[in-house]
Amino acid sequence: MIQDLILKNRSYRRFYQDHKISIEELTELVNLARLSPSGKNLQPLKYFLSVDDETNEKIFSTLAWAGYLKDWDGPEEGEKPSGYIIILGDTRLTKNFMCDHGIASQSMLLGAVEKGFGGCIFGSIKREKLKEFLKIENHFEVLLVIAIGKPKEKVVVEKVIDNNIKYFRDENQTHYVPKRDLKDIIIS
Repeated sequence: MIQDLILKNRSYRRFYQDHKISIEELTELVNLARLSPSGKNLQPLKYFLSVDDETNEKIFSTLAWAGYLKDWDGPEEGEKPSGYIIILGDTRLTKNFMCDHGIASQSMLLGAVEKGFGGCIFGSIKREKLKEFLKIENHFEVLLVIAIGKPKEKVVVEKVIDNNIKYFRDENQTHYVPKRDLKDIIIS
């Protein structure tokens, strides 16, 4: 059921780093994005894939991991993602990528969950450093980075209390994500 996949599709930030992901598995996820809707059917997105430890480390160093967790700088060695998908916008095709990268991200992450993986979408990226590290051509705009791996943490969805939407962790490192009630988001 799609709701079950969506509930399992959380922003995971700690992984079993030794559980490797193949380039073929990442390619299968990109294929889900390829088959997803695209504004004006322009299909302007391109993808940089990495499962290589050295390249992964370069990508890792350009990401901000959890804005609300002020005392946490990201996963430690052994808890880092096994793979990355970098979503690029090809400015030769358009300068307006609309919501294509959001649609593509959701499709890929739902596919990852179905395979027993999890991921996290990053918009807070040192984009120029990433392009430099990976020698990405200038006509590509770095839109998002998706970290993929076998989740090593428990993520719990809970009710928003007092309008506090900030995610947090307890003493057992269980990650809690407050979500607004359905009655609070439907205005009709």
